[in-house]
Amino acid sequence: MQIYGDLGSGNCLKVKYIADATGTPYVWHEVLARSGGTASPEFLALNPAGQMPVVVLDDGRPLAQSNAILRYLAQGTRFIPADRYDAAKVDEWLFWEQYSHEPTVAVARARVVYDKQRPEDLDPALVARANKALDRLEQALTGQNFLVGTSLTIADIALLAYTRQAPQGGFDLSGRPALLRWIAVCEHELGLPAFTAEH
Repeated sequence: MQIYGDLGSGNCLKVKYIADATGTPYVWHEVLARSGGTASPEFLALNPAGQMPVVVLDDGRPLAQSNAILRYLAQGTRFIPADRYDAAKVDEWLFWEQYSHEPTVAVARARVVYDKQRPEDLDPALVARANKALDRLEQALTGQNFLVGTSLTIADIALLAYTRQAPQGGFDLSGRPALLRWIAVCEHELGLPAFTAEH
């Protein structure tokens, strides 16, 4: 499998996390988010939307959208629950991540990391929505190690990447102990080094 992505992007890291966790062989092709690489004819042939990540399966078929790729690679593994309701709860988190979490937490981080805005200069409404998303995770994880059930699923993987990067956007996670514990548990499960804002 070929993976086209940017290791600075949480959406791309999700795909790396699940590929590594499932032992899926792949070749990583680094495409820098702001290099114009996603606008090349070669990339647009893989994903006309011009977005990363994209994978090309061993049979040559391309697949885009990070959470669709997560679901594809996790089929038949422990990362998608066998119980239909639990599997639907995983999907619930995947849809919420793309609608409420990524457009706020990730966007704020991008403006600080890539656009060099100071966190205090970010749009207060954006920051408020991002904090609301982080608080929602804190609430959901209070008293449990994972978002769905008692083991790691692609719901956790989908939300881990940008949540652990949130301090780079100026978000203080120190008042969210359940979230910090969950990040540490997920990092351990996935064999990742502890994240620091300086990464």
